[in-house]
Amino acid sequence: MHHGPELRLLLTRHLAGFDPQSLPADGHKRAAVVLGVTQEGHGAGVEGLPHHAIWSTAPALLLTRRAGGLRSHAGQWALPGGRMDEGETPEQAALRELQEEIGLSPGPSAVLGRLDDYATRSGYLITPVVLWLDAARELQLNPQEVHSAHRIPMSELMRADAPILNVVQSTQRQVLRMPVGVRWIAAPTAAFLLQFREVCLLGRPTRVAHFDQPAFAWK
Repeated sequence: MHHGPELRLLLTRHLAGFDPQSLPADGHKRAAVVLGVTQEGHGAGVEGLPHHAIWSTAPALLLTRRAGGLRSHAGQWALPGGRMDEGETPEQAALRELQEEIGLSPGPSAVLGRLDDYATRSGYLITPVVLWLDAARELQLNPQEVHSAHRIPMSELMRADAPILNVVQSTQRQVLRMPVGVRWIAAPTAAFLLQFREVCLLGRPTRVAHFDQPAFAWK
């Protein structure tokens, strides 16, 4: 696994050669999420993985657990992000949501590129934005939106048992999950993690918008 400037160069090169797929809104609410690459920092542990509440320097992505009091998807795994304001670009929304949810303000130079849009069953069209966060040293969680923040080592994305695919009998579409520790994360977050692996780490132009979400994430 690459580290430091080599990792940033690899991600930048692979994203520059990738043509992200933009989808029409078609009545969906526009949103953006952050695939935040960190080199060091603090973060809570995940069951089955080493505990990262102490300082960690392994290349990782920042994920959150949504606050339990939210009206939708409470307690679920998520990338930092949220609904785009009027006139915002996905990059601007991603940077704003990152600051609002976990207190990081890396600035526009942190943007490395986009991945494919994903339309959710709950009515959102989400654009994932890849950000270089370098040393995510001081996270300040907004308790109204975020229960906890987690550093997911990139090595987890490379596991031989990832992704997990099942077919929904009613639609014949494949449901996507990504294993993390002894747990798993469902689409849409899993779709962004898989495409990050394929495009950013491996340089493969893999599409993920066709993968479905499990039924519990439809609302």
